[in-house]
Amino acid sequence: MKHKLIKDAKEKMGKTLKAIENELKRMRTGRPSPAVLEEIKVDYYGTPTPINQLATVSVSEERTLLVKPWDRSIIKSIEKSIMMSDLGINPQSDGNVIRLVFPTPTTEQRQKWVKKAKEIVEDGKIAVRNIRREIREAIKKEKNDGELPEDDAKRLEEELQKLTDEYVEKLEEVLQKKEEEIMEF
Repeated sequence: MKHKLIKDAKEKMGKTLKAIENELKRMRTGRPSPAVLEEIKVDYYGTPTPINQLATVSVSEERTLLVKPWDRSIIKSIEKSIMMSDLGINPQSDGNVIRLVFPTPTTEQRQKWVKKAKEIVEDGKIAVRNIRREIREAIKKEKNDGELPEDDAKRLEEELQKLTDEYVEKLEEVLQKKEEEIMEF
């Protein structure tokens, strides 16, 4: 039976991995993804609303995102929000659909994106190691309080280290996929 502390560690490390994966999804790369618009909010009747709640966002051609608002009266607001964002893309509208054409990234841009992805994953690894430290302290406390025999504490620490190594490896795999995605084309 898995010890509660190991279950806690696995749950927390899993959440960390998910958070890093989500952050990397929103990162801009050479290929456009609807996820790059998730953080951009549009003033919709006084309420900051994500674009994906106001429009259908899809990839049309290799380097183009299409934004098709359900309410055409907000096209100008969506365009303005995109232009004010840090996306660096000028929206092109025909009155029904907004096109976002992503230029082919330079090698220098790709290298910056890879560096940023590495920083994000490194933050994830630090978070995983902090979880390990927190759980290890809880194991030592249980051992010192006499709630956990010495042998069990040692086994739990070994299990915790295996779990930590497993999640650090998963983060490395996520980084490798993101690097490949950035550098392709």
